[in-house]
Amino acid sequence: MKKIVNVILIAIFSVVSLSAYGSESGIPLDKAPVNINDNASLQRGAESFVNYCLTCHGASYMRYNRHRDIGFSNEDIMSKLVHTGQKSGDLMLSSMRKKEGEEWFGVVPPDLSVIARSRGADWLYTYLRTFYRDEGTATGWNNLTFDRAAMPHVLYQLQGEQKFVVKASDKSEQKSLVLDKPGKLNAAEYDKFVGDLVNYLVYLGEPHANERKDLGFKVMFFLLGMFVLSYFLKKEYWKDIH
Repeated sequence: MKKIVNVILIAIFSVVSLSAYGSESGIPLDKAPVNINDNASLQRGAESFVNYCLTCHGASYMRYNRHRDIGFSNEDIMSKLVHTGQKSGDLMLSSMRKKEGEEWFGVVPPDLSVIARSRGADWLYTYLRTFYRDEGTATGWNNLTFDRAAMPHVLYQLQGEQKFVVKASDKSEQKSLVLDKPGKLNAAEYDKFVGDLVNYLVYLGEPHANERKDLGFKVMFFLLGMFVLSYFLKKEYWKDIH
């Protein structure tokens, strides 16, 4: 019994640790503002994904016309999301060939269909906000969340350029990022931009999530109702026997 309790405690501690320190570098992760019921946020995130991510990363499990589920009309889909001649029913495939990606970045850019389910929303939210200039890398960029990431900072024009600062003391050293060159957006605006993008990536990982949850509640209410009816039926059936 004691061993079972120890295993459960270790598992709980591991989950808590991963949720707070889920990056390769061990830095605390910031909480992502995820709300897949917010269609306005999802629409902004979808446009950002198409404009900044889809060139290198595909979303091969998703079709353009599925965005009608978050409030886009067919006209909106064709004007805001489809820019390279695809049809609304086509899959969201990257325009970059795998060989080109490997030559340019040293690794093939991953498909992002389920990246939020793999990495977690908080990890993505922190990662996209912790790039900094590093002339010692091939791309000229590095990341505080994912050291020596192959991906360059494609959003630097929006965020600006950050520099890596280490403050050492007798007991420890504190790592932080300081804005060196401002971008088009201030810090709050950029956080909101990244929040919308991460929110969309979460939606992308399971577009049916809201329908699944809604169906689950309906099934639970149905079973609860059947339980009540069955209980009273049982009482009525056995009342003359007991």
